[in-house]
Amino acid sequence: MPDRRQPDPSTDDNPFAAPPEGRPDQPWEPRDGGGDGRDGDRDRRGVDPDGGSGGPARWDPTDPVQRRARYAMLSGMWGFFFGIFGIPSMGLLLGALALYWGITALRGRPAVPAPTDGTPPQPSGLAALGPAARPQRTAAISGLVTASLAILLAASSYAVQLAYKDFYVCRDDALTKTAELQCNTLLPDNPIGTVLKSRR
Repeated sequence: MPDRRQPDPSTDDNPFAAPPEGRPDQPWEPRDGGGDGRDGDRDRRGVDPDGGSGGPARWDPTDPVQRRARYAMLSGMWGFFFGIFGIPSMGLLLGALALYWGITALRGRPAVPAPTDGTPPQPSGLAALGPAARPQRTAAISGLVTASLAILLAASSYAVQLAYKDFYVCRDDALTKTAELQCNTLLPDNPIGTVLKSRR
């Protein structure tokens, strides 16, 4: 009877290789990289098995300060878009809301009063996140910037309507296209007048 081929030593570390001759089958277990498996669990889940957080804190939708940071970014962005599209009332409203939410998020007012027994108050809001607060702080600052632009666009639109009120009244009261075109004589001969001029 011919001799059986001996297993290749290079397959000793292969978890899928067949067991050597005479060794009983063993259930497969994941490798832990030389440790006790706890580091692998922490790396996969981002949480220490003992209960501590092994990774950065995640966004908590129940925290009002973090919610306001996101609200500020979204409201400021939409307010800016409404300002560009010529709806100054919505741009002004969303810009004011984004300004309020962004400022309150950056200030990070505590949700509960400070303890009176002399113990230091626990950090709250963005400060409670530590290094993980950077995305929320960025969202709040972005909301403030876009809110300022939205308010500036709305204010500019209202200022133009006030400065050229006669033109807007004439255009709104015109019943025909010819009458609307005659309102162009109320506009000054400058770039603003060229932009506002009624076209055929």
